Amino acid sequence: MSTTVKVPDIGDFKEVEVIELLVKPGDTVKVDQSLITVESDKASMEIPSSHAGVVKEISIKVGDKVSEGSVLLVLEESAAAPAPAAASPAPAPVAAPAPASAASAPAAGPSTVEVQVPDIGDFKDVEVIELMVKPGDAVKVDQSLLTVESDKASMEIPSSHAGVVKEIKVKVGDKVSKGSLILTLSAEGGAGAAPAPAAAAQPAQAAATPAPAPAPEARPAPTAALEPVPSNGAKAHASPSVRKFARELGVDLGRVKGSGPKGRILNEDVQGFVKSVMSGVAAAPGAAGAKGAGGGLQVLAWPSLDFSKFGETELQALSRIKKISGPNLHRNWVMIPHVTQFEDADVTELEEFRKDSNAAMAKSGVKLTMLAFVIKASVSALKKFPAFNASLDEKGENLILKKFYNIGFAADTPNGLVVPVIKNADAKSISQIAQEMGDLSAQARDGKLKPADMQGATFTISSLGGIGGTAFTPIINAPEVAILGLSKSAIKPVWDGKQFAPRLILPLSLSYDHRVIDGAMGARFAAYLAEVLGDMRKTLL
Repeated sequence: MSTTVKVPDIGDFKEVEVIELLVKPGDTVKVDQSLITVESDKASMEIPSSHAGVVKEISIKVGDKVSEGSVLLVLEESAAAPAPAAASPAPAPVAAPAPASAASAPAAGPSTVEVQVPDIGDFKDVEVIELMVKPGDAVKVDQSLLTVESDKASMEIPSSHAGVVKEIKVKVGDKVSKGSLILTLSAEGGAGAAPAPAAAAQPAQAAATPAPAPAPEARPAPTAALEPVPSNGAKAHASPSVRKFARELGVDLGRVKGSGPKGRILNEDVQGFVKSVMSGVAAAPGAAGAKGAGGGLQVLAWPSLDFSKFGETELQALSRIKKISGPNLHRNWVMIPHVTQFEDADVTELEEFRKDSNAAMAKSGVKLTMLAFVIKASVSALKKFPAFNASLDEKGENLILKKFYNIGFAADTPNGLVVPVIKNADAKSISQIAQEMGDLSAQARDGKLKPADMQGATFTISSLGGIGGTAFTPIINAPEVAILGLSKSAIKPVWDGKQFAPRLILPLSLSYDHRVIDGAMGARFAAYLAEVLGDMRKTLL
């Protein structure tokens, strides 16, 4: 007799991808034996067989998407297999076979049943992160007892029996594997021993009635319970990947409100919480040293001290610019994985050309600065390496490549740094860029910059050359993916193949988003930019 095996109820998981076939045609399978492994963006799970028999035909392949009710395979059931309806060829209706069977069973007193960790696939020594029952609780078959978490997934471990919890043998933080003792149950009259396979196999009782035994319910194996930890006031409802993301940011998931199905916390919820903390809308987590829901450390509360007991103090309010820029800088530093590449550019000839040009243009009122040349050289580098002139989309899944070149530059003002933007720098000459920089800088110092003057940048340059320093790590201005820092140029001895010659060296500090740009590309960009600054004729190529 052939039987079609379908995907059982797997909760909220729909259109999940088949990543592994665990059986092949000709294999003999048992009830609850795993047939395939599927994976969603939140968990992996094994799908068990609802029947026993020999695999006749497999209806799916690796890469297919399946949901509840999808056909997995066809089984050729053996006579001895505990298949539904095998006990009777004539399926006459019967009022209540299960109660009749129970009535014929001899009465028995309460017995103690040990509940162990069932087969959970490749997961071994997984950590217990939540106990979902306590002594005295009544539990049913398949009711979740505890939650465990590995570095790949979270899963709930169900009970194989029904009864009243007598003693719990594990605690939060313990490591368990298949066969580990979870708890003991006080089961009335053997009613607790009700795992699915046993319920299906009662040949003596089935033979005593002309009606077929009810079909065993197709229930997922324990590894199908890889749904994220539910929120019960103590644990957040989030997938392992979201928990990992929250740990990296130091976010306590217990403080994050989920917007997904059943209140599940998504990556966007974690990002939104961080933004609200940075903007002061939400308070930063404050349980110092405590572990968050994902197992990582929470962000410590800001220390509050009475400094006046150590000496004289003065309270000075932050400027409006610093109040606005501070949370943005903090967000960018926390959420963008920064890497900074350092490079030296030989600008000896460029500096001579700049001085000569300024002398020739003295009457025009335009003064060329080194930064104007760097802006023009940066445009050339951005064209050669377009990933630097891009932004990640909100979900972090796509790169938005920009076909325009708007360069922001940090301008020092009495109230702090602001970043005016040179629009369409690729279409402007160096003298035009210098003129516009002068105008924008003057407006910035006078506090007259308009919001539009500071928007739309695709790449930013922060120059500290007029102050000093040899190198620094500039913070990327989201949603940009890179920023260039300039330090003070200095005369250094450089070997030219025959002797050391004095050369004017401009230090470059390039910070980039490592999610978008790898180290090799970062180094190539910096090296090419230094090469262009060494010979500005390359901008014409």
